[in-house]
Amino acid sequence: QVQLVESGGGLVQAGGSLRLSCAASGRTFSYYMGWFRQAPGKEREFVATISWSGSSTYYADSVKGRFTISRDNAEDTVYLQMNSLKPEDTAVYYCAADRIGGQARMRAGRNLEVWGQGTLVTVSS
Repeated sequence: QVQLVESGGGLVQAGGSLRLSCAASGRTFSYYMGWFRQAPGKEREFVATISWSGSSTYYADSVKGRFTISRDNAEDTVYLQMNSLKPEDTAVYYCAADRIGGQARMRAGRNLEVWGQGTLVTVSS
């Protein structure tokens, strides 16, 4: 069973950048990967997803043009480069993996196979 560990969260000023990493304990080349976030008092929401090969990506409208998801299958790691951060990006960010995948399933974020424990991103104004 693949396990995921996120890192790279922290405190950053508005307009700044952070890069989150999601390292897997096993091979993830056959998994769709995604990032989600949950702000205090809010439900978890989809952020971005990337296909098995990395050739297809999809973003939530709220982060499109500011965030970039990528993966390194040789290192079994997925990244989320976050630029032009806003206070409303403050949340715990979670990585998820799923072998069925597909944009619709990943956007829904339900019944995905593996979840990480999350990393906190705080954006100050």
